[in-house]
Amino acid sequence: MNHKATSIRPFIGAKDFEISRSFYRDLGFEETTLGPQMSVFKTGNLAFYLQNAYVKDWIDNTMIFMEVDDADRYYTQLLALDLPGKYKNVKLIPVRHEDWGSECFLHDPSGILWHFGAFK
Repeated sequence: MNHKATSIRPFIGAKDFEISRSFYRDLGFEETTLGPQMSVFKTGNLAFYLQNAYVKDWIDNTMIFMEVDDADRYYTQLLALDLPGKYKNVKLIPVRHEDWGSECFLHDPSGILWHFGAFK
């Protein structure tokens, strides 16, 4: 099967929609409001939808892996943003170096776990 896909855009939820919108703008994503309950956040060719919807089991089990060119550099840039200092429940976990590559982790204000990684 030849998909000929040009992007993939996950839908994620938010415990507090306005706080999550602010968080993702601070993280460097460009927001386009699609209505009072949904926005799309973009960086380059990457995008995801943020919904004003909270289902604890869904949010607690949502993980997103974003491939970056250099996990160490990306982590340094995340540290400079001081997102844990600005947002309650945000956690930044340092880079781990594995056989396959490197990654750091960021929990958003709702608990969604982002992996920012670079493959070898």
